[in-house]
Amino acid sequence: MNWFSIIKKFYGDGDWTKEQVAAAVVMKKITPEQYEEITGDKYEADKPSAEES
Repeated sequence: MNWFSIIKKFYGDGDWTKEQVAAAVVMKKITPEQYEEITGDKYEADKPSAEES
């Protein structure tokens, strides 16, 4: 399964948030570099999630 293509489409269509894309990095479905390619933002592993704010 090509998680990168699936997640990129979901994010591009507005179905996923940056937080959901970041969760895919944590679950090792995509790499931090792929997160950056999808969202245009640098992946920061230590950045608190929306739930922790």
